Amino acid sequence: MKKFLGLLLVLGTVMTGSAASAIDLGPLLGVVGGGLLVDAVAGPLNDFINTITLNKGVGAKESTKVVPIVSVGSGTRIGAAQVSGPKNTVDKTKAVAQIETSFQGVRIKILVPIDALNPLDRFRRVQGVGVSAIIDLKL
Repeated sequence: MKKFLGLLLVLGTVMTGSAASAIDLGPLLGVVGGGLLVDAVAGPLNDFINTITLNKGVGAKESTKVVPIVSVGSGTRIGAAQVSGPKNTVDKTKAVAQIETSFQGVRIKILVPIDALNPLDRFRRVQGVGVSAIIDLKL
């Protein structure tokens, strides 16, 4: 119900072209809208990526699916990743946690397939699953 109400708020704001300056919709859009947007396009994106990689001779032999990327500690962003691995472990993967840091002046993005949509809650790394594609969604 919270997701539905949040989606209505976001859609209402976008459709009317106005936003209250006292409300920060960034986190709401990221959590609700981002997850719903990725869910809506996950199947076609996954098929498209698999077709392109197959045509280039580098198709995945394992199971694949597209899940949201959840950024940890760097603000709210919307993105998606294709994960690949054995079907039973891919099915357990709900999102990819993105951890951004730097090391000796080099920017590093760590992508970890996880078993939960919210990395602020409890989550575990899904072993045996890798990230095979990154999808950036322009808003």
